[in-house]
Amino acid sequence: MQCRRQGVVVAAVPWARHGSNFRRSFADQVAWLAVNSCKSAVSEPMRIAWRAVGWICARVLAEASAKQDLFAELRRLGFDEISVRKGQRYLTVVVDQDSGRLVWAHPGRDRQTVEKFLELLGSKRCEQITLVSCDMAGWISGPISERCPKAALCSEPYQLVKLASDALDQIRRQVWNEARKAGQAELAKELKGARFALWKNPQNLTERQKLKLEQPQQTNKPLFRASLLAQQLRQIYRLAHEHAIALLDAWLAWARRSRLAPFLKPAKTITEQRPGIEAAIHHSLSNARVEQANTQIPLITRRGFGYHSDQAVVALAMLSLGGLCPPLPRR
Repeated sequence: MQCRRQGVVVAAVPWARHGSNFRRSFADQVAWLAVNSCKSAVSEPMRIAWRAVGWICARVLAEASAKQDLFAELRRLGFDEISVRKGQRYLTVVVDQDSGRLVWAHPGRDRQTVEKFLELLGSKRCEQITLVSCDMAGWISGPISERCPKAALCSEPYQLVKLASDALDQIRRQVWNEARKAGQAELAKELKGARFALWKNPQNLTERQKLKLEQPQQTNKPLFRASLLAQQLRQIYRLAHEHAIALLDAWLAWARRSRLAPFLKPAKTITEQRPGIEAAIHHSLSNARVEQANTQIPLITRRGFGYHSDQAVVALAMLSLGGLCPPLPRR
């Protein structure tokens, strides 16, 4: 507004947000459409540029975040990172393990990003955190161990199973190369086609895949032992705590004396990450809820055919998965 005495001054009005060129009801409708529809369904009917949609979502998010305490009653958290753009552009996401709600997201994948969230959380609320699930990255576990003294770190089971699966596939490639160099073309073909059968859980195998696994069992003992090692490691997360710990000890002893070099790396990692692995088994906590958010965020980005800034992706993710999306006006 322009005043004769004071000059140009800013006045708060109930029908628009601060710094916005659009009415509040118009902006709420744009934000709702951006969350629930594609790019053309927002920019064309509303007659605005696609870049303006990101700005509107950021303003709507800022107002909704100011009215609601997003960090209230947090006890169990999940941390992970997700790629949102080409060129190693990542977001660090934090999810409430109890409700599955996206609590916080920010561009970056380093220690400073995690520390920024913990600073926003505050020292008092950091002490209330009891469980945190994350992968084995030190840039996540380090700040949490320092700022959240009562939190038990739970290592993500998927990372551990993946290490065993990679070791199994490395042995399969070694056996396949040996058979190919020895002129055993039929055996090499069977080993190459058994890759996915070796990775799958035994109860999920088809009859054809079971037949493929019978040949390594009869003709190649190292590959058969490797498949048993990988399957037994998966069973650890399906047993009660005491039985799982006993099976984990037996698995480590078997992996060390198996004379299979690729399995020495998983055994070393398990030994180093033993407290986090035991905590995940004891509390039955994984990053499943975080992975659910990580699956939905790329869908949001793809539905909008990409966004020019990471802040726009964060705004849409928080509106969609954080429970902050405004209702349609006059509804």
